Amino acid sequence: MTFIFLGDIVGKGGRSAVKTLLPDLRREFNAQFVVVNGENSAAGSGITLNCARELLEVADAVTLGDHTWDQKGFENEIHLCDRIIRPANYSVTQPGRGYGIFQNPAGGEVAVIALQGKVFMRDSAYCPFETVEKILAELPSRVKTVIVDFHAEATSEKIAMGYFLEGKVTAVLGTHTHAQTADAAILPGGTAYMTDAGMCGGARSVLGREVESVLKKFRSGMPVRLPVVESGDIRVDGAAVTYDHTTGKALKIVPFSRIVKL
Repeated sequence: MTFIFLGDIVGKGGRSAVKTLLPDLRREFNAQFVVVNGENSAAGSGITLNCARELLEVADAVTLGDHTWDQKGFENEIHLCDRIIRPANYSVTQPGRGYGIFQNPAGGEVAVIALQGKVFMRDSAYCPFETVEKILAELPSRVKTVIVDFHAEATSEKIAMGYFLEGKVTAVLGTHTHAQTADAAILPGGTAYMTDAGMCGGARSVLGREVESVLKKFRSGMPVRLPVVESGDIRVDGAAVTYDHTTGKALKIVPFSRIVKL
């Protein structure tokens, strides 16, 4: 079987491009399951229930990261959709859940886990390594396919997580930096790994934000509004992972980057 994973979706442009392209990507890779990171899908920062539901028209699960609570009121909405997964290593007092078990339409079950890194990240979170270890111990033995979205800044922390979970999960796919890395591989233990899947946002942009505004901020050092690129060429980054659903072992990972004209 094959699942598709998409990097951080940025704003309305990213959402529109994903909705346009995902049906074709499903056919191209014969993918039965899709996970998308939606933590920047609402105006480039955070997510709303409506944005999540829009993405779930074409995807099966939405993972989040350090911008989970950026949109006012989302803390009261997250309970209304059980296909939204926020970082599992947040405080247990925070609403939502850090992992979910979903039925694959083609057969079998898929566990999706979201984790947030600690190195260079703005918000505090509990140790992601200890957290994922506890989750894996809780999963029913019948669940063989496990997808981990590790939302982290430091490449070293992401790589370490890949090796930590080698042979224990189907895939460890990084998000947060919005820049697709060239290190996609199947680790010897049968785990697909990629330091960062990239983003779904403006092709001409700085991490999905308008180039000119970002340059002004860097050059002046002054506060500058950073508009999200919502139209034109939108890049859709991600990876397709083929796996053995009876063992949960990954067999192949194919990164991709496509352009959608809006």
